[in-house]
Amino acid sequence: MKYRLLGRTGLKVSPLTLGCMNFGSKTSPGDAYTIIDRAIGAGINLLDTANVYSRGRSEEITGEGLKRIGKRNQVILATKVHGAMADDDPNMEGISRRHIIEQCDASLKRLQTDYIDLYQLHRPRSEVAIDESLRALDDLVRAGKVRYIGTSFFVSWKLVESLWTAKELNLNRFVTEQPPYSILDRRIERELIPMAQTYGFGLLPFGPLAGGLLTGKYTTTEATQAPSDSRYADTQNWRHAMRLRESALQAVEALIPLANAKSITLAEFATAWAMSQPGITSPIIGPRTTDQLESYLNALPVEITEEDNRAVDAIVPPGEQVTAYYQSDFSDFGPQQFRW
Repeated sequence: MKYRLLGRTGLKVSPLTLGCMNFGSKTSPGDAYTIIDRAIGAGINLLDTANVYSRGRSEEITGEGLKRIGKRNQVILATKVHGAMADDDPNMEGISRRHIIEQCDASLKRLQTDYIDLYQLHRPRSEVAIDESLRALDDLVRAGKVRYIGTSFFVSWKLVESLWTAKELNLNRFVTEQPPYSILDRRIERELIPMAQTYGFGLLPFGPLAGGLLTGKYTTTEATQAPSDSRYADTQNWRHAMRLRESALQAVEALIPLANAKSITLAEFATAWAMSQPGITSPIIGPRTTDQLESYLNALPVEITEEDNRAVDAIVPPGEQVTAYYQSDFSDFGPQQFRW
């Protein structure tokens, strides 16, 4: 395992991050404990969850899994705050001082830990001034409850604004960002990656398989009817309809020969590609089963050559997208469009 620096922090993290979103929803506690144990045994030392994942259940399972194997101090444990944690209280969501501090304490309890290594704002909110959120996060760092702070879904100008605010007010600054990124959605290459490289942000992109499209299970012949056991069988889900485009399926079919040439699956090729791109620290994987975890781990030794990169660029040019993983242009739109 070749570890990488997490931005400017000096922390060394694995080239893959174990995402725990499925724990408590699609993955049972027992299977989750096995996945955590196997991932850490393979060298993965960064785990990412969020308070909103199954309304706290993912954090509970993640914390219990780490306690069972006694490896809490060997991992970088990350969680996030923003999503609604109650249906009957309008203040149980967002990135206000009240919600951030309240949910940090709740996350610490669920994770069975005294500190969170990386505490992240899950979404920006245009109605909340960034200094309000930063002051709350800075208080948590100074109290020893949080070690580092980061973001998810923040656009470049918002991150630069946060750096200016932190400097002006002498507050701890954000050190990481979580954007969507895959071969099929390369929009962050336009602006976010250069910004992160310039200002020392670690990038922890999620969705390297583009919501399952880069598993190779879907072809142009299935553009209107996905396999009955797949997530895309739910035709009422607007996100699925938005992603399952013919342009994306055509790109997938063009990518399959690149994986075949290396005698690996398309999922392994796509994961290795995301790991190898400039500016990327550690893509977040979200295995639902141990078999899926093994597929991700198989990507670790795969070498992506310049020839491979040129072939990918010919299918999906740098900075472009062929599937609308999220509706708006990630490099341009304002934070008000990032809501649960």
